[in-house]
Formats: sequence, structure tokens, C-alpha cells
Amino acid sequence: MLEIGKYHQLSILRETSVGLFLGTEDGDQENDVLLPNKYVPKEYGVGDVLNVFVYLDFDERRIATDIKPKILLHQFAFLKVVAVSQVGAFMDWGLEKDLMVPYKEQRQKMQEGRWYVVYMDIDLKTDRLFASNRLDRYLSNETLSVSEGDKVDIIITQKNELGYSAIVNQKHSGLIFESEVYKDLNVGQNVVAYVKKIRPDHKIDLSLQPIGFDQYNDANTKKLLSALEAGGGFLKLNDDSSPDDIGHLLQMSKKAFKKSLGSLYRDRKVRIVEGGIKLIRSKAG
Repeated sequence: MLEIGKYHQLSILRETSVGLFLGTEDGDQENDVLLPNKYVPKEYGVGDVLNVFVYLDFDERRIATDIKPKILLHQFAFLKVVAVSQVGAFMDWGLEKDLMVPYKEQRQKMQEGRWYVVYMDIDLKTDRLFASNRLDRYLSNETLSVSEGDKVDIIITQKNELGYSAIVNQKHSGLIFESEVYKDLNVGQNVVAYVKKIRPDHKIDLSLQPIGFDQYNDANTKKLLSALEAGGGFLKLNDDSSPDDIGHLLQMSKKAFKKSLGSLYRDRKVRIVEGGIKLIRSKAG
């Protein structure tokens, strides 16, 4: 039987008054699912293959839809609570039927109108999808699928005394230390990051900058040159500038700025002047 909460490539089997019945190539009738009229494409033919999302409607029947949900089965996402009742909280995940977060799956009592990072799972007994914001039970660092230096996709989950906790590639937990943060980060934000270090206990340290001097410095050097060009050849920053000023103007750490500045200075592309740095133009420029 088709797994709900996921996309499926299904063929149009037949037309009915209520919509199109879709099915799999193996002809297993248990996989047949209705695509209601409101989701039927303007042009179609029996035998055409459609990419649809399958879930349970208000009557607990499997249906297909062409609407793109905000979260898929066994994935994390940042969703808004639109209602709270005696059985739990309900989140907007892009479909007509809201996604429920049972009370036992709430790390703290959820409030209407607030946003939370949640994981979507399925109750195998009832075949119902549900969300949970008890995130730790769905993350594991026992066997890692990343290595030091890897570029990863992360979701910010929490601000703490060390920095920002994050979900790494929808699988692992990681941490961006405060010293690595040079721009505003918010809970629920999707960010590109890099694996800076994997500790003996498999904890993952993250960086917002590429790892390795050459890779790291090249990207920031280009950013610094672009900022100088945009500023007419002058930038009101130097070695004595505060990390906040550097982060605000360039979105990089002070350490990264000093490395890039040193590289440009050695290549005689900039000179240090009173109050900042100035781009050295070529004679042709």
C-alpha cells in the first residue's frame, strides 16, 4: 500500500465523477488513490504519470494532491501553530487538513500563532501523520554521514549559552559556537554551513564559512573586494574595527576579515589609509 506523507509517481487509471483514480505500474489495486477534481490538471490522458503527494483527508481516506506540503514524512521543518485544542496543537503545513502535534509530542505546551521546528512521523497503528517537536529522539550522531569540511544544510533549532544548535542534513545535531556567528540567526532558519570539526564523541562543530584557509580566504577576499568596489574604492574598516561593524558590513568574522585584508595587502591590491582601507586601482582602471 502507498506510504502516506510522501510523493509518488502514479499513472492515471480512469476518470470518475469525483476525480481521477491513480495507481502504480504493478496494477496492485491496494495502491489505487483518488485525485479529487479540484486537483486534476487541465490537460491529461489515461496512462499519463503524475507526481502527487499522498495523505489522509478529513474522512481518513487516502487521497492524492498536487499541492506542495511544507514538510514530508521523516523530515524537519519550521511550521506555525494555527489552533490548539484538547487533543493537541494543529500546524499549517500547506494542505487543507492541518497537521496535529499531540500533547505528548510537545517539548513545551505549544501556543497558537507561534512557530516551531518539528519532525513529521507516522503512527503505524492508525496510519496517521503527526508532528513532534521532541527533536532529539529523531536525531542521531552515532553513525555520521558527514565529514570535516563538508558543506551541509542546517536548520537552526535553539539559541543557547554556547551558540546555536542546529539540525544537520535532516539527520544529525550540530552546534555553531558564538565565535563563528557573524550575522543574525533565527530559530527555524535554513542556512548553508560547513562541518568544522567532528569530536571523538561524534558531536559536530559547524562554521558559516568554508573550511580550509585557501577556500575560506578566497571566498571572503572576493567579498571584501566587492564591498570595496561598491563603496567607490574605500571601506571604513580596518584591523581595529569591532567584530560587530565587520559582521554588519561584510557578513564575516573579524578573523576572516583580517586574513582577507592581509591577502589583498600582500598582493598590493589595497592600502591602509586613515579611517579605513582603499582599493589600489590599476592604471588601466
